Amino acid sequence: MPVGNVGPVHRTLSPPRRIRDASVRIESSGFADGPAQALRDFLLEHDVRDLMMVQHPLTPEGGNEHIVTTWRRGVLANRTRIRLPHHPPLTYPLDVLITTPRMHINAWFGFNSLAVARGLAARARGRADVVVQWCVDFVPNRFDDGLATRAYDALDRLACRRADARFELAAAGRDGRNVRHGFMAGEVAPVHIVPMGAWLDRVPTTVAQLNGPWRPVYMGHLVERQGVGPLLEAFAILIREGRSVQADIVGDGPLNEPLRREAAALGIGDNVRFHGFIPDHREVEAILARASVGCATYDTRGDSFTRYADPGKLKAYLAAGLPIVTTPVAPIAPDLAAHGGAEITEFNSRAIADAICAVHSSPADWERRRADSLTFAQAFGWPAILTPPLEAIGLTAL
Repeated sequence: MPVGNVGPVHRTLSPPRRIRDASVRIESSGFADGPAQALRDFLLEHDVRDLMMVQHPLTPEGGNEHIVTTWRRGVLANRTRIRLPHHPPLTYPLDVLITTPRMHINAWFGFNSLAVARGLAARARGRADVVVQWCVDFVPNRFDDGLATRAYDALDRLACRRADARFELAAAGRDGRNVRHGFMAGEVAPVHIVPMGAWLDRVPTTVAQLNGPWRPVYMGHLVERQGVGPLLEAFAILIREGRSVQADIVGDGPLNEPLRREAAALGIGDNVRFHGFIPDHREVEAILARASVGCATYDTRGDSFTRYADPGKLKAYLAAGLPIVTTPVAPIAPDLAAHGGAEITEFNSRAIADAICAVHSSPADWERRRADSLTFAQAFGWPAILTPPLEAIGLTAL
């Protein structure tokens, strides 16, 4: 796919364009609530003239549908579903086969390198003005050693150099990507740190009291690096020690069935409810509002995406006013402990159980942690997070 010259070509919308006068494209992978969906909602709230969103499947359990949705002045105009073979990561290149309505795009947001490459090709043909690479994860060796990682790195390196701006979730991701690709100053697109946020005005919050059973909640992908196995073992420890626990697990993944079997084997099948993937984030928010602690017990062994990112579940827990139990993996973990009422734990079931006990040590302490969580969350409202980087590329809400 042609992308023009190899040197950097970085620009902004000039003169700046109001959202209500702009044509915007969002191209992302996965269907869980994240920055692509937040950007969509923000633009629709500001009456964007034309919006096209292209969503590709990401994980094996995510199905094989590619969804192309368009809006005109905030009103849904069309939605098309296209099915292609889906065997990630081998079939990711098939994303480029998805055809979309032809329109001139003022701001093109690519949430993966393939999407950015399509934007660069459109820009080279005069069909796009500004192309933004929105990086939602980073890990040094993406697909282990081999051709897939080399191909991924080559495309990611091109996107970093040729996009007009690069948005990273955290400084750790920015720095890790720069080191991985050996970038020198001035060689890449301007970088803006755009952390995960939350819709604070619409999220229900926990009740400021601690009655009945403890209600831990986990929200996220069910894979080994998320540490849900030791979390289940921690629940079993608490129950054996006489604690009343009713937990919720929200999400799907390759460990869904194994974790259900593990809960049954631990004798806590009646104490843990597996909800699976819930597409409507408002239902997820209602579950969080009934919880008493948000759990994010990431595996501390080895590298993972979380070490370089800003996990969305942590911001969702904060917005709900939940005290948090987490391991020291996410870059934001120290700030959560210092300002957000969180308890940092080692990665083993006994330590996790003790951390959950610490959060529930007394109603007064729990309410203090809840208040700290809600206060810290105020820094992460989506409008405040999205406005500055969008203005930096010339897209304004006014």
